[in-house]
Amino acid sequence: MEAFQRRLSIVLPERQSAFLWGARKTGKSTFLRQAFPGSLSFDFLRTDLLIAFTTRPALLREQLLARSPAELALPVILDEVQKVPALLDEVHGLIEGHGLRFVLCGSSARKLKRGRANLLGGRAWRSEMLPLVSAEFPRADEGDEREGGEGGEGEMDLLRALNNGLIPSHYLSVNPRKSLEAYVRDYLKEEVFDEGLTRNVPAFSRFFEALGYCHGELINHANIARDCGVDAKTVKEYFQILCDTLLGRLVLPYKKRQERQVISKAPKFYLFDVGVAGAVAKRRIVEPRGDLFGRAFEHLVLMELVAHASYSELAYDIHFWRTKAGAEVDFILGDGEVAIEVKGTSRVDDRDLRGLRLFGETHRPRLAIVVCNEAAERVVDGIRIVPWRQFFRDLWAGEILS
Repeated sequence: MEAFQRRLSIVLPERQSAFLWGARKTGKSTFLRQAFPGSLSFDFLRTDLLIAFTTRPALLREQLLARSPAELALPVILDEVQKVPALLDEVHGLIEGHGLRFVLCGSSARKLKRGRANLLGGRAWRSEMLPLVSAEFPRADEGDEREGGEGGEGEMDLLRALNNGLIPSHYLSVNPRKSLEAYVRDYLKEEVFDEGLTRNVPAFSRFFEALGYCHGELINHANIARDCGVDAKTVKEYFQILCDTLLGRLVLPYKKRQERQVISKAPKFYLFDVGVAGAVAKRRIVEPRGDLFGRAFEHLVLMELVAHASYSELAYDIHFWRTKAGAEVDFILGDGEVAIEVKGTSRVDDRDLRGLRLFGETHRPRLAIVVCNEAAERVVDGIRIVPWRQFFRDLWAGEILS
């Protein structure tokens, strides 16, 4: 796992602390060990520490003030800090009174917010660890792209990424199906139940099953509510829980101007990892073609865009655009600067360009791109048709947005 060179960077100036959030197993603890090798660290997955500090939060202050100035000059790591919300008052005091710096790591800030915990009032920056992206894989010698997305040794394998997902241990797993099933059962559902975020366990379980068919599609809250046996308001709350716990994200429609024939309200929802989404949908992709491949491929491109917007600190918005007649552009970046259509095909034809052409007539994006599985880049009527691996390289090189 240490072979992956993570794109996230946390550099803390004097008196500056940081929160590091991210879903379980995305590699937060490994990253922190590498980024801050000499730092004092407290891991609250350890039961003895959890009980001791929950019972008496002042222990943190007492133990830290007994350490040497050299040790306290480095940021102090508090892992799974959301398990001990009361510690944040002690952290606040140590930042203000003693100039200490902290990296506060956890899987979700939702429990802290619900418990009215001290979120340090802007004294801590916010970072997020996401699943792996293509730029974090070892770069092999560049060669011709082959159908199916096969790269050189060490580069991201497309079908493996779509099936296993990009949580590091899942991508590397020899039995990814069991790993993913356990993750969905033991973490995704229990994360919600254990935190007391919902009391209706059967309804939320049915909602999770419904995600299998509505993932990446326009959300119809009323239809999902009918399947789950709850009202539409509750379904909206379920989606918000998944977003707040960093397990998924809503992609909203692009609506810079009023257009009567364009969908402007219904969002789409994507889980945070393509492999986890595949496990929820009970999906297995055996070849780089077809509808299942296309849906997963679109999700993979979104994951790359989300990570780039975060790690590059550009923080650009990601929307989609769709007319009521069904013409669509999968992703609109920023303020309409870049329009991206994702096609899981090795041969893009004229029909695949319809959405980009319609969007371009009224919004004039700086770049219009089809990300696909073709072997070489080409341009048709000003629209770039780009192999996915080349698109990812251009993205991280700052050639798409910078």
